[in-house]
Amino acid sequence: MTLTRQQMWDRLGEDVDVLVIGGGINGAGIARDAALRGLSVALVESRDLAYGTSSRSSKLVHGGLRYLEQLEFSLVFESVSERRILMDIAPHLVRPLGFLFPVYKESRHNLTMIKTGLWLYEGLSLFRSPKRHQRLRPKDVAEEEPALTTEGLKGAPLYYDCSTDDARLTLESALDAAEHGAIITTWAKAISFLKDEQTGLINGAVVKDTLGDGGLKEVRASTVINATGPWVDRTRALSTETTTELLRPTKGVHIVVEREKVPVNNAVVCFHPHDERVLFAIPWGERTYLGTTDTDFDGDPGQVQADADDVHYLLAAARQYFPEYELTRDDVIATWAGLRPLMAPLQGDSEAIAESEISREHQIIIGEDGLITIAGGKLTTYRRMSAEVVDTAAKLLRLARKLPDELHDPKTDTRPLPGGRGWPDDDDDEAVRQLTTRTVEASDGHLDEDTGHFLVRTYGVRAPEVARLVGAQPALAESICDGRPEIMAQIDWGVKMELATTVTDILLQRTQIYYRDSHQGLNAAGRVARHMATLLDWDEKTIEAQLRRYENDVALSRQWLDENMQ
Repeated sequence: MTLTRQQMWDRLGEDVDVLVIGGGINGAGIARDAALRGLSVALVESRDLAYGTSSRSSKLVHGGLRYLEQLEFSLVFESVSERRILMDIAPHLVRPLGFLFPVYKESRHNLTMIKTGLWLYEGLSLFRSPKRHQRLRPKDVAEEEPALTTEGLKGAPLYYDCSTDDARLTLESALDAAEHGAIITTWAKAISFLKDEQTGLINGAVVKDTLGDGGLKEVRASTVINATGPWVDRTRALSTETTTELLRPTKGVHIVVEREKVPVNNAVVCFHPHDERVLFAIPWGERTYLGTTDTDFDGDPGQVQADADDVHYLLAAARQYFPEYELTRDDVIATWAGLRPLMAPLQGDSEAIAESEISREHQIIIGEDGLITIAGGKLTTYRRMSAEVVDTAAKLLRLARKLPDELHDPKTDTRPLPGGRGWPDDDDDEAVRQLTTRTVEASDGHLDEDTGHFLVRTYGVRAPEVARLVGAQPALAESICDGRPEIMAQIDWGVKMELATTVTDILLQRTQIYYRDSHQGLNAAGRVARHMATLLDWDEKTIEAQLRRYENDVALSRQWLDENMQ
């Protein structure tokens, strides 16, 4: 079954039980849960899936060890429980990662307190952490993380959470929803709400095609859900003139450098030398990324970017913990900035609470107009939040006597995402890699071992299907960027099977070339655009427009460089 953006736009306009506005991790999770229950669903996203916060997080699935210090035990319990579930339903995307917590003589945390906290942390997970924690002595730390300074080091616990590809976690949730009938439409912006003339309740939205001719469609729905993350207040404002804002968004910035510049084997927990805020240095294949910042943001969520102060803040922490590597601004390959859609504290308390102390708990709000809004929360708990939102929608449908026949159990806690179906029980991705390679060789094609592993880590059990494209057309085995593992077949797969429809969709969300390539994909953008033109029937004018759009996206992530030059 092909899944193109045009097919979805053509279907949009059907009456549905649930209309979801927002294609981030929450919107995708809600669409999946609702579709699996048997509800008819449409999701609209003004840009690409995961374009905002959901592709610009710290890319971690974790319980939040630091939340224990804030006594948020229920949040930690919920998070570690969901971590286990995500490891089971998306084993190709959610992988164990060691976290090293160095403790120095001047640290405000002592080893005994951290050890106690880790036992509590693992206890809350019912001792189902990826691996049991251990305590390393200074000489052990020097062997495990030779780049880390050992001056004044007292020891370092090593515990385990998980890393993930946040954009693909979002994408696969949306794809599973689509497989069960949901209409997932990207580059489709809800510009106004439709309301019942008698009750004044929202019963749909007017949606604009932001990619094509700007055409409009009316989507009628029995219930409408606002899952627009940092945009939730702006979305609510389409229906009401209320001045009460739900959010206090904070900006989180990360920087990417070559692994050789900060060679870490585990995620190293750092406390910033200026304000003692926790951040991480995280291994990312041939790269390392550092983050995150946590500062209030009141601008346009669509224009959030790193500034020079953000970058220098992270560089200062890197130099403190990895002094021999003397990281500088010239070492920064890429940056990303995302907004945490955190719930604003109660009036009168907001300004007194520091950004990093704002709760990561979520809330579900039902407006007087019937709009359901989900705000707050974190990536790790998206599946559970989604279920709560759909429970709320089902109650409203039942009250309005619009609930369809008996709903199914969605089983989102046990049903694997598309790339996880049939994953080996022993987590042996080598078996999937060999199948991927054999698929190409059966057609007299060739795929090297590193590329095979890369495809498996990206697509899971669907990697052989991507490889089959190479078997049919050997030129698709060529690299998108010289020296990188991404191949041309991923463009075809992204367009035909994953709703990709712009150069940015391919280079930022479907692959991570935007962040990982030393030129952020600018050298390959023309090649990508011309290949997409053969798939989407673009003319020369469209190709040029696509390239300008991508260049602007890259320029936004590099604005901090201009500030440095001033």
